[in-house]
Amino acid sequence: MKPNKHDLIIGRRKVLKLGVLTALTGISPQTVFGSSPGVSPPERSLAFYNTHTGERLKTVYWVEGQYLSESLGEINYILRDHRTDAIKEIDARLLDLLFAIRNTLSTNESFHIISGYRSVETNGFLRAQSSAVAMNSLHLHGKAIDVRVPGRALPVLRNVAMTLKGGGVGYYPKSDFVHVDVGRLRYW
Repeated sequence: MKPNKHDLIIGRRKVLKLGVLTALTGISPQTVFGSSPGVSPPERSLAFYNTHTGERLKTVYWVEGQYLSESLGEINYILRDHRTDAIKEIDARLLDLLFAIRNTLSTNESFHIISGYRSVETNGFLRAQSSAVAMNSLHLHGKAIDVRVPGRALPVLRNVAMTLKGGGVGYYPKSDFVHVDVGRLRYW
């Protein structure tokens, strides 16, 4: 018996839904973080370029389930407040989110840092110049970063960050960066 047109449409819709679900599963945080039961990547690495100081860092910060304190210290340093040289411990969840973004983008390019940690003084200074700066910004707590990635369009970076659902994602095309944090899930 030959299927009617209605059966073919339903069949195509099911195939399309399955394709979308498969694609989304392929870029889920579980896949990116390698957190399937019993499977974990042997190491996690990140690369940074500080647009204000010109400093570069490429480091493995996690090996076989352990964060490397020396590497974390180097990351804390490059993500310091470049105006005051104040250093704050960066939340490891933010690093893992950046790692997931990097893997999802399939790039080894450095994250270009626009803003990492911000001291109270710097945050106040920036807040006086722009209403877009939050009074209790997650930058103050080492839980946020403003970045761009060479060779990747800003909307793509934003969409990947949103798909991973690791926290807040802000889109600033005029200033050429995406804000990513490990606070509550929200987008602007």
